[in-house]
Amino acid sequence: MTYFVDVNSDLGESFGAFKIGMDDLVMNYISSANIACGFHAGDYNVMQHSVKMATEKKLGIGAHPGLLDLIGFGRRPMKIDPQDVYNLMIYQVGALQAFTHINQNALNHVKPHGALYNMAGKDPEIAQAIAEAVYAINPKLILYGLAGSELVKAGEKAGLPVAEEVFADRTYQPDGSLTSRTLENAMVEDANEAVSRVIRMVKDGKVEAVDGSDIAINADTICIHGDEPKSLEFAKRLCTALTENGIIIKRVGK
Repeated sequence: MTYFVDVNSDLGESFGAFKIGMDDLVMNYISSANIACGFHAGDYNVMQHSVKMATEKKLGIGAHPGLLDLIGFGRRPMKIDPQDVYNLMIYQVGALQAFTHINQNALNHVKPHGALYNMAGKDPEIAQAIAEAVYAINPKLILYGLAGSELVKAGEKAGLPVAEEVFADRTYQPDGSLTSRTLENAMVEDANEAVSRVIRMVKDGKVEAVDGSDIAINADTICIHGDEPKSLEFAKRLCTALTENGIIIKRVGK
C-alpha cells in the first residue's frame, strides 16, 4: 500500500525588524506553507517575501489568518462574534490571495491560526463562519482543520475540500483535541518520539492520548511549527523518516 501525506509549516511570522523562524530553510523540507496574514504575525513585506519564496520552491501556499493579537501571537482565546470571524477571514485571506496573484500563483488552502483554530475545533458557530468565508472567497480552496474537529465538519458541510491535520509536536487529549499550551505536557519534546507518532498516525490511523488511550485519527497533512527553535532540525528528520517508511510527501490538492 502506498501512503501519501502533506507536510505543512506555519511561516511568514516575522514582523518588521523582528525575525521569527528559519523559513527559507524549512521550506526545503515541506510541501505546503501556511503564511501569516498580519493579524497575529507577519506584515505586508513579510507576506510578499514569503509568497515569493514559496512560489519559487513550488509549495502549496495557504493563508494562515488569526485573531488580531500581535502581542499574544494569536494564541489567546477571545470572545468574538461569528460575523466578526467571517469578516476577519475575508480580510486576511483576501490580502494573501492578492500576493499570490501578483506572483503569478494561486492560493491553495486556508488554515486558521492558534486560538482561532482551537476555537473553531470545538465551536460549531465559529467553524461555520470560517467555512462560509472560505467558500465565499473560492469554493475550491482547501480548508485545513484539526482531524475530527468541528472545523472539518463545517468545511465538509459547506462543500469545501478539507484536509484533516495532525500535529507531530503536540500531545492529544482523549477527545482528540490538542493539549493546551498552558499545560506542561502540551509539547512532544523528543524528536524521535514525535517522528514515531507521526508514522503511526499516517500508517495506522492512531495516536496515543495523554491518558494512554488510543485515538482514531486521519492524517492528510502534518504540521511543523515554524516558530519553534528546533523546527528546522525536526523538519529534516521527519522528511527522512517519512521517506524511509515508504510515505510519499505530497501537497494536498496536487
